[in-house]
This record gives sequence, C-alpha cells and structure tokens, in this order.
Amino acid sequence: MTPSAEGFADFVAARATALLRTAYLTCGSAADAEDVLQSALERAYRNWHRLHRDADPEPYVRRIIVNLAINRARRRAILRLIPVHAPPDRPAPRGDVELRQVLLDALRVLPPRQRAVMVLRYWEDMTEAQTAQILGCSVGTVKSQASKALARLRMLLDREVVTNVEA
Repeated sequence: MTPSAEGFADFVAARATALLRTAYLTCGSAADAEDVLQSALERAYRNWHRLHRDADPEPYVRRIIVNLAINRARRRAILRLIPVHAPPDRPAPRGDVELRQVLLDALRVLPPRQRAVMVLRYWEDMTEAQTAQILGCSVGTVKSQASKALARLRMLLDREVVTNVEA
C-alpha cells in the first residue's frame, strides 16, 4: 500500500461510522446512505493526493456526501411535499425510539439543502460557519435555510403530537 493509500485507509477506519451517519441523515435511507458514502469515499480517494497533509479531510468528504445526497434527491425527484393540515389520525407512538423515528420521518420531508443544514447544524452539532464551509455557502444562507427548515418541521410536528410522545 502506498503512503497516500495508508493515510486514506486510516482516515476511513477512524471516521467511516460518523460519515455513514451523516450520509444516512442526509439521504433518509440506509441503502442510499451506503451508496452515497461509497461514492464519496471513491471521489475522496481519487483526489487524496491533492489534500494538504496537515489539513483535516473530514469536511471535504462531508461536503462530497452532502452534494451527492442533494444531487441524488434532485435526480430521482423523490421528495414530494404533502401539506399536513391536521394532526395524523393515530397518535404518535411512545418512547424515545418512536420520537426519533417521528423526527427522522419529518426530516425526510425537507428539501435536500434544508435537510443537509439541519443534519450538519443540529445532528452533527456544527457551528454555522462549519456548516457553511461544508456546504460551500454563506453563513447567512445557513441561517435562512435552518430557519425555513425549523418552521417546516414545527408545522409538520404538531405540538400535541410531540407532547404525546413520552421521553
């Protein structure tokens, strides 16, 4: 294995789980996440020699993941926004696991860019500046996309539904 390949292998061994989580949250399905991560790692490996030795490659790979997830969503046209005017007929299930699933379902409804902002900003606990750097946009764009996404999530997750889920 070449020194460059060893560095890449070490990076993948150390960060693959976190990168897969980001891919899953931005894609919305495990199968798509695995495909996106594999494609992202392939692209990163092809350009590995271009990365500065002292630079952290993770933001670069995360940006590839987010861009691939957004492009995949656009290409497939899988996102169809269905307005919810009333709470669902059945109450939300109980418990932390069910609340997490309710949140993930609501997250899947968001447009790809807003979903990427929410995942990076809140799930990955990144700053607005870090999120903007990964997405290749301004901090103001991150703020506006987060605001729109939060408003949409509040509309989707009726307060009564969320309060019925016990922590």
